[in-house]
Amino acid sequence: QVKLVESGGGLVQPGGSLRLSCEASGSIFNIYYMGWYRQAPGKQRELVAYLSSAGNTNYASAVKDRFTISKVNAKNAVTVHLQMNSLKAEDTAVYYCNYGRFQPGVYWGQGIQVSVSS
Repeated sequence: QVKLVESGGGLVQPGGSLRLSCEASGSIFNIYYMGWYRQAPGKQRELVAYLSSAGNTNYASAVKDRFTISKVNAKNAVTVHLQMNSLKAEDTAVYYCNYGRFQPGVYWGQGIQVSVSS
């Protein structure tokens, strides 16, 4: 079993920055994908960014060049950070951490709110 714990998020003005973190712990896979999805009100959940255990990354076109995903490995745990810069109102959504052997994975975080507003 894998447990996901998300942190970060909150309210920021347009042009500001936030960092989301997600720790996966428990039965960590040797090969995995881990990343973030988001869902805005009235819209479908969409991919934001993910990385693989090998360090390969993938970004949605809407966030490329503004967001950076990275990871820190530990014993029986891995933490993924999503640094979000130059935030826009359209980045407002509930962000969900995702983890698994494939993309998207079977494990989801509880979701964390990101609001961009003046």
